[in-house]
Amino acid sequence: MRQIVLDTETTGLEHEAGHRIIEIGCVELNNRRLTGNDLHLYIHPEREIDEGAQAVHGITLEFLADKPRFEGIASTLDDYLGDAELIIHNAPFDLGFLNAEFRRLDADAQPLQWRLSIVDTLVDARQRHPGQRNSLDALCKRYAIDNSSRDLHGALLDAQLLAEVYLAMTGGQTSIELDGTDQTEAVATTQTLTQRLQTLDQRPRVIAASADEAQAHAAYLQRLAQASDTGCLWSTLEQG
Repeated sequence: MRQIVLDTETTGLEHEAGHRIIEIGCVELNNRRLTGNDLHLYIHPEREIDEGAQAVHGITLEFLADKPRFEGIASTLDDYLGDAELIIHNAPFDLGFLNAEFRRLDADAQPLQWRLSIVDTLVDARQRHPGQRNSLDALCKRYAIDNSSRDLHGALLDAQLLAEVYLAMTGGQTSIELDGTDQTEAVATTQTLTQRLQTLDQRPRVIAASADEAQAHAAYLQRLAQASDTGCLWSTLEQG
């Protein structure tokens, strides 16, 4: 199964107010393994960047001066996404911006969520950890994922971190080894075998009843049978 972990950076918080996408980061998973076939795009927004947004991601309009407009990368992005399942943290935010960008090019463009399956990891995290902080940073800390290089938000870095969070949170493969590596499978197999052996060692010992204990048990069952109109079911089962 092909999945794309996706994140965006924007000029502001509301696409309805005309804010635009300036960065897109995508990380590909195939059967829950990182493939290395990632996509990273910078986009000129054709408008100013809010100071608050720039403080979060550090991207300036000067840096984007020679980057393509969205229309220049739209087909590349659409072809890359294909029919993959999208994994997004707080999906309505990113989908709102992406859909708005595609609608600028084609007023009849279908929303991505109409044709692609969407996994919102924020919704998933809230269900798994109710009442707790479920930001990407909080989830990295909860699942022991190193995010020390995340001084500023960045679409590709955040998508890479989210991929690791998603794999850890959903209980699957969390290695950063790329798809097809024998080493990862060998490590996973060794860990599984070790865990099973440890489980076997922890099983309680079976201690048989002594003759006196067995006799006392039989006498107790006989008293139960005498006190009941239908007899003692336990005695019936033991005889069977």
